[in-house]
Amino acid sequence: MKRWRDLFTDRQLVALMVFSGLVSEAREQAMKDALDVALADDSVSLDAGGIGAPAYADAVAAYLGLAVSKMTAFLVTLARWRSGEGKSAPAFGRQALPMVWDYAELNPFAGAGGDFMGVSDGIAKVIVNGPTTVCGQVRQADASTQRLSTDRVVSTDPPYYDNIGYADLSDYFYVWLRHMLKSIFPDLFATLAVPKTEELVATPYRHGSKEKAEEFFLNGMTEAMRRLAEETHPSLPVTIYYAFKQSESQSDEGTASTGWETFLGAVIRAGFAVSGTWPIRTESGTRMIGQGTNALASSIVLVCRRRPDDAPTATRREFITALRAELPKAITHLQRSNIAPVDLAQAAIGPGMAVYTRYSEVLDAEGDALTVREALALINQTLDEVLSEQEGEFDADTRWALAWFEQYGFSEGEYGVAETLSKAKDTTVDGMVRAGILVSRGGKVRLLRPAELPEAWDPAKDTRYTVWETVHHLIRVLETKSESAAVELVRKLGARAQVARDLGYRLYTMCERKKRAQEALSYNGLVQSWPELARLALGDSAPDEVMATLFGEGEG
Repeated sequence: MKRWRDLFTDRQLVALMVFSGLVSEAREQAMKDALDVALADDSVSLDAGGIGAPAYADAVAAYLGLAVSKMTAFLVTLARWRSGEGKSAPAFGRQALPMVWDYAELNPFAGAGGDFMGVSDGIAKVIVNGPTTVCGQVRQADASTQRLSTDRVVSTDPPYYDNIGYADLSDYFYVWLRHMLKSIFPDLFATLAVPKTEELVATPYRHGSKEKAEEFFLNGMTEAMRRLAEETHPSLPVTIYYAFKQSESQSDEGTASTGWETFLGAVIRAGFAVSGTWPIRTESGTRMIGQGTNALASSIVLVCRRRPDDAPTATRREFITALRAELPKAITHLQRSNIAPVDLAQAAIGPGMAVYTRYSEVLDAEGDALTVREALALINQTLDEVLSEQEGEFDADTRWALAWFEQYGFSEGEYGVAETLSKAKDTTVDGMVRAGILVSRGGKVRLLRPAELPEAWDPAKDTRYTVWETVHHLIRVLETKSESAAVELVRKLGARAQVARDLGYRLYTMCERKKRAQEALSYNGLVQSWPELARLALGDSAPDEVMATLFGEGEG
């Protein structure tokens, strides 16, 4: 492909050209209709702030232009067929031009999703149901020099390093919109293509190398964030959204996630202190990139406040001491708020970075400033320590199972190794076989999978109760029976549910580190189900009361 037109068949191009050409004709008709109902012909365009007949006609043309623009995502050889839904899916299911093995060609009058009436009806519903008393404003400005944020509350969604080439991809729609709407918005469509030179993304081909692209991004993002720190209302936080799936790279300093570290470094260099990092679900599971891939389901929201000018410095040791003192309480709070295990590591960055960014600098033994990468490594290390310390709440059989699972998962291992480990954990292989969590035969040992556990298990009658079997019985019931059956099991567990949930967090973290995706999904799903299971287990009690009873909330 060398030109945008190469993405379309001749038939698709003819159809889209006809539709785009009709936009100007529709504007003329809208102008005539407006004058017929005595709307003033004040000769002021919509772009100039008019409210008369010309502005009305411009608005109608703009909406129709948007409808045609949306159709271009369906009338293209990048559109694919949704076999399970019986309809086509638009191009740009991911932030790139995807390769498709075959395409679905849509009849623009078929009455199906993506045809002209479908996209027009969607726009019409927005017009009818949208607010009519509030007038929004959109202004284009350089983020590093803008004054729009002065004394305002700011919530922003900045570019994600090199993850999306916004300007390059925008050309796909820009060329169609320009053809239809240039006469209505001459300043907006003044250039032949979308301007790209100043775009704040780390694009190596535009800057000559990956290193120069990173430097460009870091400097530009720092200036943009500094402007926000200087201009926004001092008594209120700034929230910054970040949804970038990291690609790790190895260096002498260990594993690095360049995009996240560079972005976070820019925020801190700008004078912000990070007080929280909260994951929120922002992405649809039905989008193309979310199906059968490890795509992000969450965005990370950074909660930032201006760092005081007189913020002190600290040594590396002081930073670690503060982390170990403050992070365990923060982790416990996050777990009790039932944050999903998949989001725990990101959420833990918030209280960790709150410690790091309260100082103007954190200095190592040589007097050099501790980098963001090094701070993140220490935060993650402390998180692992906190989760490991929670193992002290588990019974001996569960502690053995954890250690075995980390090395072998549900696969077989040598009996001799299992026996040696059992001595260290103060248990026995035979005892764990009787407990119902282990099978041992032929000199081999393995943990039982949830589906292999007995269906009639009752924790009240179990003479060798383990937290391990509790977690996996709950997974078994959730995945093979029903929510009501899981609720009944939670009801029988009572106060023991808290420890079981802690184990779910620990197992998810372990599976993520070991790249065991299937098991990780089970543990994550279990923890996310806790609030609803607990609420139903206690009848009509309020959710907060349920959490307090089952999960230990409100204890001293």
